[in-house]
Amino acid sequence: MKASKPAIGLFLAGLALSFSAGAQTFSVATGGTGGVYYPMGGGIAAVLSKHVPGMQATAEVTGGSVDNLKLVGSGKPYVAFTMADTSQDAYKGENKFKDNKIPVKTLMVLYPNRMHVVSAEGRGISKMSELKGKHISTGSPGSGTEILAFRILEAAGLDKDKDVKRERLGASESVNAMKDGKIDAFFWMGGLPTAAVTDLANTPGTKIKLIDHAETVPVMNKKYGNLYVEDVISKSVYHGMETDNKQATVMNLLVANASMDDKTAYNIVKTIFENRDDLIAVHKEAANFKLENQKSSASPIPFHPGAAKYFAEKGIKVN
Repeated sequence: MKASKPAIGLFLAGLALSFSAGAQTFSVATGGTGGVYYPMGGGIAAVLSKHVPGMQATAEVTGGSVDNLKLVGSGKPYVAFTMADTSQDAYKGENKFKDNKIPVKTLMVLYPNRMHVVSAEGRGISKMSELKGKHISTGSPGSGTEILAFRILEAAGLDKDKDVKRERLGASESVNAMKDGKIDAFFWMGGLPTAAVTDLANTPGTKIKLIDHAETVPVMNKKYGNLYVEDVISKSVYHGMETDNKQATVMNLLVANASMDDKTAYNIVKTIFENRDDLIAVHKEAANFKLENQKSSASPIPFHPGAAKYFAEKGIKVN
């Protein structure tokens, strides 16, 4: 039976709507389930899906910053969590991104990502030099943790291939390996508190030790640019800490491909800031999503024009 013109019109309108909706469907590339990226990404996906008409977002478990930037570079619809130092490598086509520059833009500066060098009492580790000869994890493949772990080891005068026995585990896997006595320490880059580290700290019979390494910051900044700051994890953050931990911090970014249209980028940033309280309920690090943190000095890569438009409306010039 021949379709009527109104029916054909409705079909075409519906088809156009489905393509439009499809253009607003994307994934938030996060990290492993034991860190902060994953729950925070789930919260952002939920907020965007609820408050932006036609937009459907979901959080995706990944290996972390390196993998996330490669997903952004794939041309598929992604926004991604990443660390500022890893973003700089991707933007410039260096290190893990050699010969593979990623056309990445910053949507917003998120929260400070703090390096944890985690050991436990009885493992014979109280300072960085005592990692020598130990069995450690430097983070999962494809993570920003691994990149910074290598840089910290180098700055501390240790050879990542010769001086330590190295595993490549995420936060949850590292904690399990610590509990089983398979490793003596692990590196983890994350917000506060990180669920997996909290789990280890609360394990009966285990007293965690976070190893100071803030002295590596000037060495790294001299080589890689002013990406890192000397920071502190308060002894109140994790059970069993006897003193504050002096460590290295780098900012987290939310990024997208430069090809993302300006309206979508604008809507993402606007919606996150307008619904920040919902995200604080997911994880308290969202309290660090602040307009005053949005500045070119906080991100080594340019801001997306759509994001820059939103910040300009708030009186902040980012590019």
